[in-house]
Amino acid sequence: MLDINLFQAEKGGNPDLIRKSVKNRGGDPEIVDRIIQMYKDWTAVRFHLDENNKATNALQKKIGALMKAKEDASALLAEKVQLAKDKAALLEEEKVKDAELKNTVMSIGNIVHESVPVSMTEDDNLLVREYLSERDSPNGEKAPVKRDDYLNHHEVLWQLAGYDQERGAKVAGHRGYFLCDVGVDLNLALIMYGLNFLSKRGYKKLQTPFFMNKEVMSKTAQLSDYDEQLYKIAGDNSEATENGGASGDKYLIATSEQPISAYHMNEWFENPSKQLPIKYAGYSTCFRKEAGAHGKDTWGLFRIHQFEKIEQFVLTDPEKSWEMFDDMINNSEEFIQSLGLSYRVVSIVSGALNDAAAKKYDLEAWFPKQGEYKELVSCSNCTDYQSRKMEIRCGTKKLGDREKKYVHCLNSTLCATERALCCLLENYQTPTGINIPAPLVPYMGGVEFVPYVRFIKQ
Repeated sequence: MLDINLFQAEKGGNPDLIRKSVKNRGGDPEIVDRIIQMYKDWTAVRFHLDENNKATNALQKKIGALMKAKEDASALLAEKVQLAKDKAALLEEEKVKDAELKNTVMSIGNIVHESVPVSMTEDDNLLVREYLSERDSPNGEKAPVKRDDYLNHHEVLWQLAGYDQERGAKVAGHRGYFLCDVGVDLNLALIMYGLNFLSKRGYKKLQTPFFMNKEVMSKTAQLSDYDEQLYKIAGDNSEATENGGASGDKYLIATSEQPISAYHMNEWFENPSKQLPIKYAGYSTCFRKEAGAHGKDTWGLFRIHQFEKIEQFVLTDPEKSWEMFDDMINNSEEFIQSLGLSYRVVSIVSGALNDAAAKKYDLEAWFPKQGEYKELVSCSNCTDYQSRKMEIRCGTKKLGDREKKYVHCLNSTLCATERALCCLLENYQTPTGINIPAPLVPYMGGVEFVPYVRFIKQ
């Protein structure tokens, strides 16, 4: 969420910057003025509460003096009762206004970085750079080539007997699947290679919980995610008791970014120059409804409800987050390059950014059968948008500090393994089987080639 002081020009804030950002995201800048007024209304109630407390304290002294002198204080006691009633009403009003203010502030996305292309359509995503693998340019080609003679990834995997979508759909419904034999081996190879790849670059490996408490998830997931992405697990009374009366409801994670963003919740890094950055290689199964993706990539493993992912998540000093953003997308590029895949990196337009991201790059790899680039990686700098909700602070603790300093949080896919597997299957197929990319061979027991065991009838 944004700092409420950023809305207050008199406190050094910049409401015009927020208006511009809201507009660039496709929203109505009027919401900024509404928040400014809501804040004034809230502070007015706070003022009346302070005045009530002062009046109560002054009255209590008068009552004490009268009682000490053994004089009648009944009139003042009645006045005190009225002040108490007024205070109760003010406290309730303050509670309501505070909740309304916070909810409205949380509905506003992060400040869009000045370098982000401004548009409401992803057709305007800005090309940052391209990479053409040696495999795709044996004769000096300038671009990867569409291969109509190739099979789609799910056809390759079927001929390898690497997955069973029919039985998967019977058991788990639409987009359900079983990975089998070589499908399992390849998926695990990508997982282990990805974790070791990041470990060598100073990342700490974390296998996260697959679900989160509702109260914690609400601090990291945006409102639209609850309808379009997140699966809810209804709790029961016993869980509510264990949680101290809090809701027992939980949500399956859509990415390990969500639990890792809460890993240091309510912590303070007093010596950021020595304690930061902290780099995590998150590994988890991920669960997504994909409710907003009907009709998109409905076959195979590209867009599914359950998949594994290796995620980069970094907490860093605010002054160094953009340097870290470059490092993280470079890690993802080096990983994809090591697998011999051609790709492009694009800067996502302002209207397509999720709320937390100030800027996002997508890495889209080449799928030769389909003749198009498709997203394998998303890399985002969320600045202090997540850490402010999670109360993850940095810097020396000083009494009377008016301005809180929060760490910056960044995330980037390294490898969504089933989706990466789709790309590898299309790119490494041959008429008789698939070649195994060199980095995965050690994780495949030294196997360099896997032959087909059956063929699709033409």
